[in-house]
Amino acid sequence: MFKNRLETSYKRHLINLAVLISGRGSNMDAILSAIKSGRIRNANPCIVISNKPGTPGLKIASEKYGIDTKVIPSDGLKGWHYDQILVTTLHEHGVTPKSGLVCLAGFMRIISPEFVRQYRMRIMNIHPALLPAFPGLNAQKQALDYGVKISGCTVHFVDEGVDSGPVILQKAVPVTEGDNEESLSARILEQEHKLYPEAVRLFCEERIKIVGRRVSII
Repeated sequence: MFKNRLETSYKRHLINLAVLISGRGSNMDAILSAIKSGRIRNANPCIVISNKPGTPGLKIASEKYGIDTKVIPSDGLKGWHYDQILVTTLHEHGVTPKSGLVCLAGFMRIISPEFVRQYRMRIMNIHPALLPAFPGLNAQKQALDYGVKISGCTVHFVDEGVDSGPVILQKAVPVTEGDNEESLSARILEQEHKLYPEAVRLFCEERIKIVGRRVSII
């Protein structure tokens, strides 16, 4: 569906995109919608992968966008034992370390160091906090428990740590009186749906420059 509508002038610079999900895939939906509408012009979405069968995001990817989907169940596999199957699938769909970008969108697995090394600075993730504050699970609850006045979301490259890779973009979200985890999460998610497609767009336009840990937008 997408390949037929891409302009010839962009084909030399196409980024083959994979999105990894474990659930509803709302950030995946936001990214694919931005590609379909032309806001991200030179990305070629090739595959959506879930580690859980029957996740709503798989249906959205296949029925709404016509993207190939695949389930790779965890089956007790950990680390590189799982990720080497994942990497093989990515290569089969043209998402390579030279031509690809892997977007984690609610993918509930920790990426192995071997996977990170193969796709260094070509794996993105979004986190519902202003990193380096509140990494890991339940970031919104962490923020509320700490009593911060401002939280937000961060798109970052994935490194070998947990939510510790170089920051690409961030968006602040005020914490209001009476906020609970559900209400704060909902407002942060609204901003995630804007921020993640923007980071993907900048990457596909080759406007991201990385020096050490510092990411500059050209």
